[in-house]
Amino acid sequence: MRDHSKLKVFELADRLVLLIYAETGLFPATERYGLQSQIRRAAISIVANIVEGCARSSQAEYLRFMEIAYGSARELQYEIGLSAKLGFLNPQSASQLDHECTSIAKALNGLLRSLHRK
Repeated sequence: MRDHSKLKVFELADRLVLLIYAETGLFPATERYGLQSQIRRAAISIVANIVEGCARSSQAEYLRFMEIAYGSARELQYEIGLSAKLGFLNPQSASQLDHECTSIAKALNGLLRSLHRK
């Protein structure tokens, strides 16, 4: 079995969830079940899929969950940008979150390329 806690991408994604919760806590109440909820779910999905993928015994399943995590990271990038456009995130916060999300997407992409070569 793989230990998710030893993956740098897990650490990055775990930190991002905490940042996302802090920043989206300032969203308007009307977004509680809309964009706020969607952003939080996407951020958690990244980490949850990394953890679940590491718990799978086959390489194919591990790869599949890392691909889902990558998709969630890209989804989150869009939602961060949309939140900034709508004025729910200030430009500095949006930039920091986007940077963190880009780092995670790059790390997952590198991991996926490595897994595909095996």
